[in-house]
Amino acid sequence: MTNPSTHAHKPIINWGIIGLGKIAHKFAHDLLLEAHSNLYAVASRSQEKAKAFMALYQAEVAYNDYAQLANDPNVDAIYIATPHVFHCEQTLMCLEAGKAVLCEKAFAMNEKEVRQMIEKSREKQVFLMEALWTRFIPATEYLLTLLAQNTIGDIRLVRADFGFKGEYDTTRRFYNRDLGGGSLLDIGIYPIYLSLLTLGAPDAITAHADFAATQVDESCRMFFHYKNKNQQPANAVLDSTLTTATPVEAWLHGTTGTLKLHQRFHHTEQISHYDLKNNLIETWEIPYTGNGYYHEIQEVNRCLQEGLTESPKMPLSFSLALIQTLDRVRQKIGLVYPKHDKMV
Repeated sequence: MTNPSTHAHKPIINWGIIGLGKIAHKFAHDLLLEAHSNLYAVASRSQEKAKAFMALYQAEVAYNDYAQLANDPNVDAIYIATPHVFHCEQTLMCLEAGKAVLCEKAFAMNEKEVRQMIEKSREKQVFLMEALWTRFIPATEYLLTLLAQNTIGDIRLVRADFGFKGEYDTTRRFYNRDLGGGSLLDIGIYPIYLSLLTLGAPDAITAHADFAATQVDESCRMFFHYKNKNQQPANAVLDSTLTTATPVEAWLHGTTGTLKLHQRFHHTEQISHYDLKNNLIETWEIPYTGNGYYHEIQEVNRCLQEGLTESPKMPLSFSLALIQTLDRVRQKIGLVYPKHDKMV
């Protein structure tokens, strides 16, 4: 790590950002809040865009070439915020250059690509983590504490939805198959993530989807079945859609009660506890810092300062299980990305 100056004896991490769209702005804002982070370099295909982003967030260098950022010797860690069709290629490039990588979700397009990324990380002994920011917000940490305390007994049913009205623009990511479009990989990943976090990988999957003219899924409903969880079965009912706004809530129903993750559940600041008759017992207010990305930045910095090559909170094994589950759903609904799936 460059820059020997420290806060509380911890080195400053010099960050670079590849891909300067909407999510990169939120991330850069939070990066400036984290005491052990320095936004050193940014890269876009447009030099003008890179320079404007650099000025807005006080970065030191702007590139119009991603490889130049990856090979900048002053960069310690790189946040990849491009569309997911580019994640594998760009992650491999950054890892090859010896740079720690925090790569946006979906981690890649399929299991084969994720395995390539993991293998490169282990070959180079360089840190790699999927940027599933939901895992690191304080409410998720508190949820895991409540579950560990057996607050609602054994989970029998998880319900989660994520929907918004997406603009039908075939040049943009949501409806463009060449850019990995569709509801599943973009927002369906959040309900699936929650089911994996709380119940693990499902034993059986049923799924149904509605497709747009561009051959991406506009809506997807998933049923996950778990056999004999603590001698009793469990299920998850999960929805994603680009066609309408949904509550974006999550419910965990257990044998002794229910937990609700309030809107929007993937970055909620409120959890409620209900008894088996749906009487409210307690609601906890659990705020996050900045835009919520602050907490995953903290985790990456901590891992780098401790010399880790993956996060114990978001291990690569979890990202592998997540992409395997996404692949299983895609197989059920017939969602194909020809430029990537032909390699599988």
